[in-house]
Amino acid sequence: MRLQGSGVSAANAADTGASASSHRDRRIVVTAVGVTQIFAWGSSYYLPAVLAKPIAAETGWSLTFVIGGLSLGLVVAGLASPMVGRTIERFGGRPVLAISAVLLAIGLLILSVAGSLLVYLGAWLVLGLGMGAGLYDPAFATLGRLYGQAARPAITAVTLFGGFASTVCWPLSAFLEAKLGWRETCVIYAMLQLLMALPAHIWALPREESAKGLGPGNAGAAAPVADGRSGVGIFVLLATVITLGSVLSTVISVHLLTVLQARGIALAAAVGLGALVGPSQVGARTIEMFVARFHHPIWTKLVSTFCVALGLLLLWNGIPIISIALVFYGAGIGLESIARGTLPLAIFGAAHYPAIMGRIARPSLLAQAVAPTIAAALIEAVGIDGMLAALVFAAIGNTVLTALLFLLLRSRFPPFP
Repeated sequence: MRLQGSGVSAANAADTGASASSHRDRRIVVTAVGVTQIFAWGSSYYLPAVLAKPIAAETGWSLTFVIGGLSLGLVVAGLASPMVGRTIERFGGRPVLAISAVLLAIGLLILSVAGSLLVYLGAWLVLGLGMGAGLYDPAFATLGRLYGQAARPAITAVTLFGGFASTVCWPLSAFLEAKLGWRETCVIYAMLQLLMALPAHIWALPREESAKGLGPGNAGAAAPVADGRSGVGIFVLLATVITLGSVLSTVISVHLLTVLQARGIALAAAVGLGALVGPSQVGARTIEMFVARFHHPIWTKLVSTFCVALGLLLLWNGIPIISIALVFYGAGIGLESIARGTLPLAIFGAAHYPAIMGRIARPSLLAQAVAPTIAAALIEAVGIDGMLAALVFAAIGNTVLTALLFLLLRSRFPPFP
């Protein structure tokens, strides 16, 4: 049994064996999934960043509970993820992503009329189901089921679109809230889900019968390349490094401005520095798109963990040029999103990829739900520097575990690229 390679041969087969129309169809699929990812993230995960304070101000609810709605949604998404993965494996991603748009729309509409905290939290229960069925992991699973081992370029392209979610939706949310109010903003996002995302999923994605990962030029749903005891060990290690990466990115995304202000940086300047993270993500993903054919995804994961660890270490040390730390960190989490989708596909093959992605998503999303609260408690207990020290320790540990995964793969599945 051997480890699947970097996907070079599969990609070449796709290039030479598929017709011009199939290439066009693939571009349509990737564009549709990518654009809908922008608004799936923007109308759920990134929504409280802009609307939490206006919601709390109007309703009088505690800001902690308002932001806690997102944590509740992430818990629901994590619990639902294995079922979502199995459903995509059985029926394809088209119905699942379409249902996710409907769920997000329903959740947003409930949110828009919430008159009590109970109804507000109920809206996040529905939004959590929508996130579990419609964010990166289900999108990656859909592409893996469609294109098999040749899905790697498509996954990378979708992360490029997704990298613009906060860039597009934070200003849009702020504009809509200022002009119309937070309730009307939720209604508009709900309409985008129903009138843009839902038709895009139904129209652009192939029906179930053609979604086998066995189309012309696709490296189809090959048997898993890591199974038995070795497969379990590799899966646990893989899920651990992906979960740690998610925790680090979630904590920094929530507390970055607090960290920068603790370094004596004014709020306006901190916001400007924080804006470096997004372009760094997109830049790293763009480079990966051009060089991915030359290496296995484990290298992408290794570089991502190293960059995140280096960025956090520099931030902890309080280097004079904070921007350098944020560029390294942004590049690292940008590559992390790609490795999250491509590494499981390369290790385990395409046959059960959707179900595997669902199993990986559960601990990751559950950890993301509680990580910001734990980080806030650390800040209160040991200060910003103590919290950053814990993050640096976790990031270095994640790099070591990823290196261990690399060595494990190389020793058990030679030859290894």
